[in-house]
Amino acid sequence: MRTTDLAPLLSTPGPYATVFVDVSQDTETGRQEHDLHAREACEQLARQGADERAVAAVAERLAEPVDRPAPVARLLVATGDGIAYDETATAQVGRTVATWDALPDLGSWIAHRDAAVSFVLALVDHEGGEVTLHDSDVPEPELEIAAGGEERFVHKVPTGGWAALHYQRTTENVWRRNADAVVEEVQRLAQQGHRLVLLAGDPASVGMVRRGLEEGAASQANVVELPTGNRNADGGDEALQEAIRSALLDHVVERRTAVVHRLREALGRGEGAATGVRDVADAFVQGQVETLLIDPQALAELRLDPSAHPGLAFGAGQVDGEIRADEGLIAAALLTDADVVPLPQAALGTPVAALLRWAT
Repeated sequence: MRTTDLAPLLSTPGPYATVFVDVSQDTETGRQEHDLHAREACEQLARQGADERAVAAVAERLAEPVDRPAPVARLLVATGDGIAYDETATAQVGRTVATWDALPDLGSWIAHRDAAVSFVLALVDHEGGEVTLHDSDVPEPELEIAAGGEERFVHKVPTGGWAALHYQRTTENVWRRNADAVVEEVQRLAQQGHRLVLLAGDPASVGMVRRGLEEGAASQANVVELPTGNRNADGGDEALQEAIRSALLDHVVERRTAVVHRLREALGRGEGAATGVRDVADAFVQGQVETLLIDPQALAELRLDPSAHPGLAFGAGQVDGEIRADEGLIAAALLTDADVVPLPQAALGTPVAALLRWAT
């Protein structure tokens, strides 16, 4: 997960109240369950000695309804000065997180957000295509673009002779121009960093678009052809939705597997990686960490002593004595623009590891 959007919250002095809670309300008992979760979170904060102003800010913000279909989760980070961070996501929260501590408790949120994927969906036919930009956490597309649209001579005719041959060639040129218009829009989004492209629709048009993407500026994009879907899909095509979900899951698995392979290769070379709380903390002091790899639950059981790592920064947070290792290392990642990838300890061989920007 990219941590850029979380970093500013560490500019507010702590300690911090962190709440990650289910806020779904679109069922018969939704409002009642929401109120119960909100009250439970605030009671947990109070029992931990949280600042009354922070608890009040959390309670006030949780009282505001969230107009999104279930499941919906909300992350709130608050201090005595008020709300420092507020974000919602499509997620099921198995256990409410309510923590009052020297640093924010972000492991559960990051574990969810890392599985969220930004992608481009292109549904194409001979008349062009619908190109949409999505975040898999958000039900509606962030951007919708209609590409192509040239309709004259778009259909071939089953007649013979030289005139028909010319007509069919003209038709194929129209298809190609419409496909090129789709390619242009997808390339523009890919150049902005949206590298996962899901492609579906008429097979001939899909082939034209794919070839155009492979030859153009989007050649670095990961293009996945879906087995179903058409341009007229209105969100109610369950087969298309299932194909999208399957492609996104495959993408997350492939990305995490690639990270594990990079870690193992670096450890095999004896350079370019660090493992364990102490060595990873030292790498953060040097600004070496490119990607922090953590098992959030396992790492939360370990402690980090900042005094053993002079120069380890936590922003405006006031840290005295030992702290939770997950909170400390995630804060260090936020402040050094390092990615954070949650992985099970069984895959890492340790609760925490790091891929380094350069070898020591």
